[in-house]
Amino acid sequence: MHVRSYRDLEAFTSLDGSEIREWAGRVSAPAKNQSLAEAILAPGAATTEHYHRTSEELYLITAGEGRLVIDGEERIVAEGDCALIPPGSRHKLVNTGTAPLKVLCACSPAYAEEDTCLTEPAAAR
Repeated sequence: MHVRSYRDLEAFTSLDGSEIREWAGRVSAPAKNQSLAEAILAPGAATTEHYHRTSEELYLITAGEGRLVIDGEERIVAEGDCALIPPGSRHKLVNTGTAPLKVLCACSPAYAEEDTCLTEPAAAR
């Protein structure tokens, strides 16, 4: 049985530049067919635009507000909004608020760096 508590999750920076805490994935659970993580963006921060070759992704905004761009289409998102990001869709998230933007991210198949393709230069970290 694999049960993980949020307080035990160690943060890391993903390829897109967001701070990630993963409950379940290929390494953390290990889950083979899906992953579940929280991404946090500080006020004014943005992810690096990217896409996933095979993973379908769901973004559930749990706190804050931002601007989500998927394949050039922009939408303001806030707590309670859920976005579907199909495989191959370029996407970027910008925190436009004054508080951290928190996003629950679910991927199927499970998130993998080798499935992530950056489409713009990564910001200096």
